Amino acid sequence: MRHWSILFAMAAVGAVGAFVYAYFSPDWWLPNPPGDFHHSVSRFGREIDKLFFIILAITGAVFVGTQVVLVWAMHRFADETDSQGNPVRKADYFHGSQRLEVIWTIIPAGILVFIALYQMGTWAEIKYRSAAPKVPPLAEVTARQFQWVIRYPGPDAKLNTVDDLVVVDDLHFTRDRMALIYLRSSDVLHSFFLPQLRVKQDAVPGLTIPVWFDADRAGDYELVCAELCGWGHYKMRGKVYVHETEEQLRQWIDEKLAEQNRSRLTMTTAPNGR
Repeated sequence: MRHWSILFAMAAVGAVGAFVYAYFSPDWWLPNPPGDFHHSVSRFGREIDKLFFIILAITGAVFVGTQVVLVWAMHRFADETDSQGNPVRKADYFHGSQRLEVIWTIIPAGILVFIALYQMGTWAEIKYRSAAPKVPPLAEVTARQFQWVIRYPGPDAKLNTVDDLVVVDDLHFTRDRMALIYLRSSDVLHSFFLPQLRVKQDAVPGLTIPVWFDADRAGDYELVCAELCGWGHYKMRGKVYVHETEEQLRQWIDEKLAEQNRSRLTMTTAPNGR
């Protein structure tokens, strides 16, 4: 039955080869810009990617090691029979090795402790409210079935006033500037996810959660919901546009405010409210 060891060896080599090939392929599994598919456009994103690769390296090394031992054991201790069909090697049964069990318990525990301590700085910078940037809020983002309602402060630079700009599925901010939003949900649990920036935060009904992020490259990106929130979950896909300058962002807001004001004027002046 030694041919089974060859089959398992080929499967392991194929799996490792697929991972190695993927790193040099434009169809890299991490969502990055097409022109630079190995790097996130966010500083936080690059820190998260480092954690991802550390975990991948550890699990990859363990995978290779265990597969080597498995294939060797399958090949070395394959069933052998003599000419009469009797087993050549006598099977020995034993309870186990307490020393080995202690070793393979301590090593994974040590790896988990290392990962937990190593990621604390990144996690604190990205998630702890005490690390929130001291900047005016960019917008209030309210998730609801099945869209993102985004409210930008108007000319008075204050949220939740009569001159606010309200759009749907359209998030804009400026390159190289930390953006702060307040995330809410008006119905069920949603998940605010910017794949190219590696930003993910649950929107929880009844809570207002600050979320901050940046981007060092202007362009178009995605805003999606990463939580199954109902039959229309697939429709919660918004647009993210990173502007080169603050003036471009301000110009876009002014244009949208003018459109919004014209729509309101049309509604109020229509005969019989129609």
